[in-house]
Amino acid sequence: MDGVMFTGLTGLIVFLESVCGLFFLSRRKKNVEQVEEEKPDLISRFVVDGSGKKLGESISVDDDVLIIKTSGKYLGVPLKHVEEKDDVLQVKGLVSFDKAEELGREWQSKYSKPGE
Repeated sequence: MDGVMFTGLTGLIVFLESVCGLFFLSRRKKNVEQVEEEKPDLISRFVVDGSGKKLGESISVDDDVLIIKTSGKYLGVPLKHVEEKDDVLQVKGLVSFDKAEELGREWQSKYSKPGE
């Protein structure tokens, strides 16, 4: 009798662990999906400066830096300096374009294909 009771108790524990595991995994997946839905789509958008002059097109986000392709070079602008304005992205505040070019070169050396 003790062996049957032990087996039944073990089976119950394994079942409860499985149910709890599935519950927590499904909650985690929903949380990840919510974060992805809240993140705005920043890729393939025209980017303008504070006066509305076109800088280029956003092509990537690397950590917290927006990568912009502009006339043969890449610029990297921290996301804290980028805001959505209608259908374009606008660079706001004081941004060092020397630093933006440096961030763009770093991204290019890390991710772009040879010959680009």
